[in-house]
Amino acid sequence: MTSPERRQPPAETDLKLVFAGPPGAGKTTAIGQLSEVPALSTEVTSTELGLGKSTTTVGLDYGELALGTDGRVRLFGMPGQARFSFLWPVLVRGATGIIVLLNGERDDPLADLGLVLHHLQDELQTTACVVGLSRTGHQAKADKLGDAVAATLAAAGLALPVMAVDTRERPQVLALMSAVIDLAEAQAGLSALAVTDSHDQAETSAGPSAPFAKTSPR
Repeated sequence: MTSPERRQPPAETDLKLVFAGPPGAGKTTAIGQLSEVPALSTEVTSTELGLGKSTTTVGLDYGELALGTDGRVRLFGMPGQARFSFLWPVLVRGATGIIVLLNGERDDPLADLGLVLHHLQDELQTTACVVGLSRTGHQAKADKLGDAVAATLAAAGLALPVMAVDTRERPQVLALMSAVIDLAEAQAGLSALAVTDSHDQAETSAGPSAPFAKTSPR
């Protein structure tokens, strides 16, 4: 993806982006990196084995990012546990875009993706979406997982960008967010939307931020 042009969005632009994915994929971390207000989190101590962290979200995460002078991006993080899947369609209602995060260190990232595809199949057909792969390790593993994710998406009839991301790095999360906003703009014919980073001028190109950037074929 090329760097998004720094255009001014229309006044009072209000976007809603939803981060989906299993526990431990980096949703809370990503929102914390982007939010310009103290992010709200409902994390509690986790007893789930193999999660890779000591806490997990049981409600939702929330943050906000300024967009131009009068707009904002509202950031929502969905609880990733399967028992909360009945809430997922409700939380993505009215979303400008969906960012699905997958943890490459979990036992079966493709099963995690399959759960999201199952419960959000209608929403993913009509809402801009990108897939971010976190904790992918070395390049060969990242490429292999990226290919498998792209194939899974294609089998579900979806052509979505697949990008590697370190959710601890703000420029990389900004690149992911810019990608989904670009898709929303292209799909809906929205007037110019751009992410304005008021804190730094970091390059948001997916080139150095993502070892690969794939689009699943239809």
